[in-house]
Amino acid sequence: MMTGGELTVRTLMAAGVEHIFGLHGAHIDSIFQACIDYGLPIIDTRQEAGAGHAAEGYARAGRRMGVALVTAGGGFTNVLTPITNAFLDRTPVLFITGSGALRDTETNTLQAGFDQVAMAQPVTKWAIRITATDQIPRLLAQAIRIAQSPPYGPVLVDIPWDVLTEQVSEDLPIPLIGPPIGGPAPLPAMVDRALDIMASAQRPVIVVGSEAKRADAGEALTTLAERSGIPVFADFEGLGLLSRLGERSCGLVQGLYTFGDQGAAPDAVLLLGARFGLNTGHGSGQLLPHDARIVQVDPDSRELGRLQQVELPLIADVGATLEAMAAAALQRDWPDRRPWAEQCAALVRDRLDQVAAQADGRTPLHPFRAVEAIMGHVDGDTIVVADGALTYLWLSEVISGARPRDFLCHGYLGSMGVGMGIALGARVVTGADKGPVILITGDGAVGYALAEFDTMVRQDIPVIVIVLNNRSWGATLHFQQFVAGPNRIKGTRLENGDYHAVATALGADGYEASNIEGLNAALERAISSGRPACINLRVDLDAVPPEELILIGQDPFSALGHNE
Repeated sequence: MMTGGELTVRTLMAAGVEHIFGLHGAHIDSIFQACIDYGLPIIDTRQEAGAGHAAEGYARAGRRMGVALVTAGGGFTNVLTPITNAFLDRTPVLFITGSGALRDTETNTLQAGFDQVAMAQPVTKWAIRITATDQIPRLLAQAIRIAQSPPYGPVLVDIPWDVLTEQVSEDLPIPLIGPPIGGPAPLPAMVDRALDIMASAQRPVIVVGSEAKRADAGEALTTLAERSGIPVFADFEGLGLLSRLGERSCGLVQGLYTFGDQGAAPDAVLLLGARFGLNTGHGSGQLLPHDARIVQVDPDSRELGRLQQVELPLIADVGATLEAMAAAALQRDWPDRRPWAEQCAALVRDRLDQVAAQADGRTPLHPFRAVEAIMGHVDGDTIVVADGALTYLWLSEVISGARPRDFLCHGYLGSMGVGMGIALGARVVTGADKGPVILITGDGAVGYALAEFDTMVRQDIPVIVIVLNNRSWGATLHFQQFVAGPNRIKGTRLENGDYHAVATALGADGYEASNIEGLNAALERAISSGRPACINLRVDLDAVPPEELILIGQDPFSALGHNE
């Protein structure tokens, strides 16, 4: 005989699950006990949100499904933010929650009295409560398939206490659960039509997003870009695909902001798994012009033409589409795109020069110079994680040139404090023998999850955390300054914060720096030590990143004559 907890673990292992992120509770102890017996590792965090975000980071960095295991009541409510984050960012995560015993329904017992499944349904692809132990394999397998089929996303499986502890025959069959399920490939005629649009354009660009990265389509993208000569941009999640493109890589799609002012707005755009919205100018036409011919490929029909007119919408798997386009591109002639590619590269460099010029001669240390120096320690084996509004906006100016293995930051939910968990998960899935995982976070964001330094030390997970400490909630303080006035600042100051000392108290290495020399020395030591570390870096609060000015309707470059 075996318990429902054992049945759960056996099903997970049959699906290829190698790690679980979780936090113990009595309702789920039978799963913890089974993990001991079957040798399935559980990385236990200090708060359930950390476990959920770690499962996200594991899924995003590993191009596979993450698993988070939390207990009933507050354990479940604590993980609602990671569930919502995964839902909006289309990240495949299996959330397993415990709940009160079925026999105790409507008894006012501990950690019960509300419907966890009903709360999760609006922010999951599928949410189910298993009410019979022998149904665990079937329903768990169903959930795993749903999470791993496009469009990807989180699923929740709620298993009551008595269902997990009940015993059933050990001969119960475990379903065969294959690899992730890809979506449909495009019709050859549609591939040819898409390439016709791009070939006939004068200023075409390709923009890749999360679905292209998740398909691990880097080789096909490289073939397409090299053969066609079309410059390639990415949203934040797709940035890791650009590392092998060489001169065809133009970095983040935000770099297109000034192209229209220079008479160089794209006239054709191939969107590969990148969505209209936050990362593409909200349909304003500032990044993707309204008169451009747009080809959009996405497995979710709801995303096609969401904010802008699309000439050719393709409901298809992005990886399969890239493979088909790369093969077809090799069979046709293409115009010489070198002048256009050189112009794109020059405009991107010009933007960077404009931003850098605003950072000259500033004290305290300008955050642009800080992230620029950090990027000097990043190579193609490094995963960079960003957390905090100003932090990721400053990083967006320099991250493309560093060409990291991956760049992970908070997405459409915009939730602060996700970085510690995401970095944990990314480090676990890549393994300690790979390049470093560096989390760059604001002092506001890091405060959500400081206790996870304890997790890093206990589990020997060597994440390097760099806190850009401006002693405030910087983005919201700037908002108050712009909207209410400099004398109306309230609730956005963080004057304390020796974050390196907190890390040291929890067993990690701690460093403090206030200039480039100190930062470089600390980062070199942290990388070489192979231990969890925190670098508390003092930076200037008054510096405002260009994207923040754009969001409030100002032109960040006009003061320097960029648009003259």
